[in-house]
Order: sequence, then C-alpha cells, then structure tokens
Amino acid sequence: MGRLTTHVLDVAHGVPGAGMTVSLFQLQDERRLITAIRTDADGRPDGPLLEGADFKPGRYELVFAVGAYFAGRGLPEPRFLDDVVVRFAVAEPDRHYHVPLLVSPFGYTTYRGS
Repeated sequence: MGRLTTHVLDVAHGVPGAGMTVSLFQLQDERRLITAIRTDADGRPDGPLLEGADFKPGRYELVFAVGAYFAGRGLPEPRFLDDVVVRFAVAEPDRHYHVPLLVSPFGYTTYRGS
C-alpha cells in the first residue's frame, strides 16, 4: 500500500523539528488543502499524511512553517526563511514516498527518501 510520510530535522540545533506545522496540498485544477499537522517530539506526524486509496497520482505540495518554528526557538526578526514549499509529483501511488526536510535558519534540503 502506498503512502506519503515526512519528518523534519533541525540541523542548526541538532534536534528533531518538533512542533512544526506542515500542510499538504493537492495541486490539480486548483490548490486544495488535504491536511495540516504539527510534528511530534521526533519531528514526525503521528502517521502517514496520505495513504491507501486516498494516495493518487498527481502533483502535491508540502508547506513547512519553518519561520514560525524558528521564532518559537527565539530566532529574532527578520528571519531569512518563512515557509518552505516542496512541490513534487507522485507517479506510482502504490509506493512509499518519504519527503524529509533538513532545515536551519538559513537553508534547507529535501529529497525523496525511503
């Protein structure tokens, strides 16, 4: 069964990105919010963001609220990053798509994990 998962690592502080808001949108004819979650103490959602019959081929967008996260850690204004947007395509919805975010106040990286 296919599924979409994510997690956040705060590489500046060497900790999981706990308490970060992550929103998932489907990008078809219009941008539609599917879900919004807050990461747990391990920087992860409680479960998959999308799975099974709801996980369909198409274009998606994850929005990570890193500006608010770093504000909560005391980073002063102005902050360099606000929302980090990751747009990606799902071609094989029977597979596992894992989209992690490694973030610092001044940069980020992401990839398709396993």
